[in-house]
Amino acid sequence: MLFTDYLYESSKEIWDKYLEHPFLVELGEGTLDKEKFRKYLIQDYLYLIEYAKVYAMACVKSRNIRELKKFHNGVAGSIETETANHIMYLKDFGENIEDMEFKYKLNMTNESYTSYMKSISITGTIEEIVAGVLPCTWSYNYIGLKLKEKYKDKLEGNFYQSWIETYASDEYVAFKNEWLDFTNELCENLPQKTKEKLKDIFVRASKYELEFWNMAYKGE
Repeated sequence: MLFTDYLYESSKEIWDKYLEHPFLVELGEGTLDKEKFRKYLIQDYLYLIEYAKVYAMACVKSRNIRELKKFHNGVAGSIETETANHIMYLKDFGENIEDMEFKYKLNMTNESYTSYMKSISITGTIEEIVAGVLPCTWSYNYIGLKLKEKYKDKLEGNFYQSWIETYASDEYVAFKNEWLDFTNELCENLPQKTKEKLKDIFVRASKYELEFWNMAYKGE
């Protein structure tokens, strides 16, 4: 069994809850309250800035040029590629992107999640950092693909079509697969005790992802 298969099986129950979450169900149906989506985008935009810092710390800890390039790409992917869709929506909502970091603050759920990942980036190993950041990239692709398949005949005219298609795109699938391959290479020959520790980090980060959706739907 690939290490990423082990991670997925360990958190499948949590990931199944993503697909049942009212925020994502209503997003797929096109009925989600736009104000909820706006507030979610703001928090996720701020999240991605902190997320990029985790990759930046991994750059510092990199043991070779390949790892350095990989984590550098993670920084760029977070604050350039992935925020592009956020920026498009946020501009439509009338937000000034240049003011976002000064106008808004991380809420409690967001701060708790990002602080957890940053603490791992400071005290943990390269493998532990990867286990902490992987649920975000992987689960968003998982959600995007599931939503696109389920609502493929109803996406026309859906306000959230661009969001769904971004995370279901071939480019994002390739990006996610590269990280899965990288994770499997890093962790293939680790002792079982170490793998279990990485699994615990992955599961906890997956739980934080679920709490993020709860926050997005219920507010805070």
